[in-house]
Order: sequence, then C-alpha cells, then structure tokens
Amino acid sequence: MPFVQYDSAGPDRVKLAYIEDGASGDLGQCGLFWLGGFRSDMEGSKAQSLADLAAETRRPSLRFDYAGHGKSGGQFVDGTISAWLAQAIHMFATHTKHKRIIIGSSMGGWLALLLAKALPPKHAERIAGLVLIAPAADMTTDLMWNAFTPEVRQTLRDRGVWLRPSAYGEPYPITQKLIEDGLGHLVLPSGIDLDCPVRILQGDADRDVPAAHALKLFSAIRAPDVSLTLIKGGDHRLSSPSNLLLIRETALRLAERADGIMV
Repeated sequence: MPFVQYDSAGPDRVKLAYIEDGASGDLGQCGLFWLGGFRSDMEGSKAQSLADLAAETRRPSLRFDYAGHGKSGGQFVDGTISAWLAQAIHMFATHTKHKRIIIGSSMGGWLALLLAKALPPKHAERIAGLVLIAPAADMTTDLMWNAFTPEVRQTLRDRGVWLRPSAYGEPYPITQKLIEDGLGHLVLPSGIDLDCPVRILQGDADRDVPAAHALKLFSAIRAPDVSLTLIKGGDHRLSSPSNLLLIRETALRLAERADGIMV
C-alpha cells in the first residue's frame, strides 16, 4: 500500500506531503506526475485513478499536496501561484527520474504549463506530454478578478481577503496577494511555446472553467501536437467513471508513445 511521505527540503522548508505510486522510477518506463487543483488534495478520485493506472502498468507516479492543502504544512491563505509553482519544481526535480507525463487538473493545469517552462533544461526535457483537465490557466485574472463585482474588488483592496462562496463546501479565502502574484504568470495574452504533446480535456457543462476558456488556451498553446477534447455534459470535476477512464487512457497513450510503443 502506498504511504504518505514528507519533504521539508523545498522552498521555505514547508513540509510537503507526497505519495509515490506504481513501480520504482529506476525501471525507466515513462511515469506520471500529478498536479491537483485549487483547494484539492492528492487523495481525490482523479489522483487515485491515476495511481491505480500506475500500479496496473508498472509505471512510477508521484502526487503531492501543495502547501496549505491536504496533509502538507503551511496555511492556505499564504499560498500564491509563485509558491505552489516553486513547490512543483522542487518535487519534480527531486523525486522523479526519466520521462514523465504531467497531468494537471484545474489550477494544476495552469501550473503544468508554467512548470514545463520553468524547469531547468535537464528536467524539462523529461516532460513527455501534458494532460490538462479543465485547465484554469490565468485563473486569478480571467476567472477571478475580471469576474468579481466592484464590491468584491473593493473588499480585497481594503481587507486583503474575501471569503468566496463555494458549491463544494464552506466559503474559502481569496487573497489580494494571490491575485497580484498571478499577474506574473499569465500565459494567455502572449501564448506559450511547448515542445511536448498536449491534451486538453474539458467538460461543456463546466461552470467554474467554461469551455470557451479552454478554447482560448488551446489557441494560445504553440506546440507541434495539441488537441482539445470536449466532453458532453462534463462538469468541472470530470470524475464520473467514464471521465476517469478517458483521463487514464489519455495519459497512458502519451506514456506509451514516450516509451516508443506505437499507439
């Protein structure tokens, strides 16, 4: 059974919880690397489904909780895109070997894009593909600030934090620091160049990250192999059995391609 480990050697020495699934990274097969969404943790259904895939196909896989999420240390209100990206860079560079498919969900999709550009070349060349699930690229601007009412914006300016109502539970804090930090990581205005294949999986009934946003990102990615799959009736979570199967199949096809298996 996989067990939770902790890494305290990364940025700010915050304790990051992580799980290694599947086979040893020394086997050389292309593995998986999971990046969860905003306020999600590494034990959700999509992460667990990919962990199962890794075990079934004897591939290494790594998932972790950002600071302020799940079992990791730190406070959620202290989080920024810069901080969570730095943690992703540390975990990828420190705990993975050989080629990996990066699977990012919602905010994790944005971080996957940023990670592919921010990693040192010796690690970036190990990225064999990206699977972006309802990717919330530039979310702090396009999906937050630009969508907020004048009253909410003023609350953020005055108090530095606003409690946003959630359809999934208790209201959660959005900070002015998060909004301002996100401005330094925007990819949609100028686009992004990538060398690896990219697969975008998007539900057409997603209220958090609309399908139009995924299409905007699709247009912004400059890469030799990019596809967008629109899922009829799919919501933001994309966690139904058929959705999970599609995510698994998409990641596996890219991993097999990286291994030289014709698919």
